[in-house]
Amino acid sequence: MAEAQRLRVEPSAIHARALDELRFIRRTMENAGSFTAVSGLAGVAMGLIAGIAALLASSRPTPGAWISTWIVAAALGFAVGTAGMIFKAKRAGVPLLRGPGLRFLLGLSPPLVVGALLTLVLFQRGVTDLLPGTWLTLYGTGIVTGGAHSVRVVPVMGLGLMILGAAALLGPAGWGDTILALGLGGGQIVGGFVIARRHGG
Repeated sequence: MAEAQRLRVEPSAIHARALDELRFIRRTMENAGSFTAVSGLAGVAMGLIAGIAALLASSRPTPGAWISTWIVAAALGFAVGTAGMIFKAKRAGVPLLRGPGLRFLLGLSPPLVVGALLTLVLFQRGVTDLLPGTWLTLYGTGIVTGGAHSVRVVPVMGLGLMILGAAALLGPAGWGDTILALGLGGGQIVGGFVIARRHGG
């Protein structure tokens, strides 16, 4: 009788232990892997939005109208990028708020917050000619730091944006919209196409 009870208890204990080990393995793999839910298709759409914004902004008569155009474009781009990431993560079964996904977001977010703060300060002080370089360098920095936990093309794209941002900061003020079109437009379209083609959308 006691032997029969022992045999019944042992399989359930082994089963519980096996489940614990599987959970541990899953957590370890999530934490060690790279974040693959960056959406290339959303990146292409964001690039198109930025290209249109550059065309519209370049013809705006006042700094207020110019910055409003870019803020609307940034909000649209953010919404498209977020939706694309959520959709791709769900399709691939990749968690957004754990492991590499969380590290990607934590790496990307601080430079974007700083960029928003500097946008407000520089606009209030009338130094809008520094905004294109500021945006590109900080957005590029966020993509590099977040992209360190993603596929290789992501941090490479971020580095390219940082270089263009440096050119905007050091070059003539009139280059701003053109460099924004090259970086936020062309750079994101090319990077998004590569991600979509090589990494599943």
